[in-house]
Amino acid sequence: MLLIRAIVRPEKKDEVLASLSKAGFPAATVVDVVGRGKQKGIKMGGMLYDEIPKILIMVAIHDEERENIIDVILKTARTGEDGTFGDGKIFITPLEEVYTISRGGRGL
Repeated sequence: MLLIRAIVRPEKKDEVLASLSKAGFPAATVVDVVGRGKQKGIKMGGMLYDEIPKILIMVAIHDEERENIIDVILKTARTGEDGTFGDGKIFITPLEEVYTISRGGRGL
């Protein structure tokens, strides 16, 4: 099992979630976050904004679903044809165990 963490632009949240659901990934945890990338924020006029609003979407999946979900997120979260700075990141980490509380058992 894997944990997919995608950080996307706030304006892309609904589109990414809809695409994930359509692709067979309806379950997701969504958190409002702030952060900055390699650019260390955005400078506008004399102000430096180094805490840029983003959305963190987390999805637990089976290993064999990896390429499918990455493809969906990349296509949906990208801004424009070539993408732009600040479109986000996808982090993939292994999940050792998952328990479903309502079922009281192990697994997704």
